Amino acid sequence: QVQLVESGGGLVQAGGSLRLSCAASGIIFSISAMGWFRQAPGKQRELVERITSNEITVYAESVKGRFTISRDNAKNTVYLQMNSLKPEDTAVYYCNAFGIQYGSTSARDYWGQGTQVTVSS
Repeated sequence: QVQLVESGGGLVQAGGSLRLSCAASGIIFSISAMGWFRQAPGKQRELVERITSNEITVYAESVKGRFTISRDNAKNTVYLQMNSLKPEDTAVYYCNAFGIQYGSTSARDYWGQGTQVTVSS
């Protein structure tokens, strides 16, 4: 099984910064994309930013210019640098990986347990 372990969430004032990390472990054959989603209370889970193994990124317009995703393929780790945080960024942030584990014939999504990010005004 593939496990995703997140770290780096917390409480920060508006305008501040946080850096999230997510490491994938387990019987991983390959991971084609890793990224972050978030879910605020009463809202659906939404994509924040995602990066493929060849460095192609997609992101939500709401985080453009403020958040930066990066990836260490050798370590199966993804990072999210969040700057100029706003109260509306408050949510549980979930790490996501799309890949194949050894013994499987198809790729699937894997999810972390989530880390809380709270931005105070």
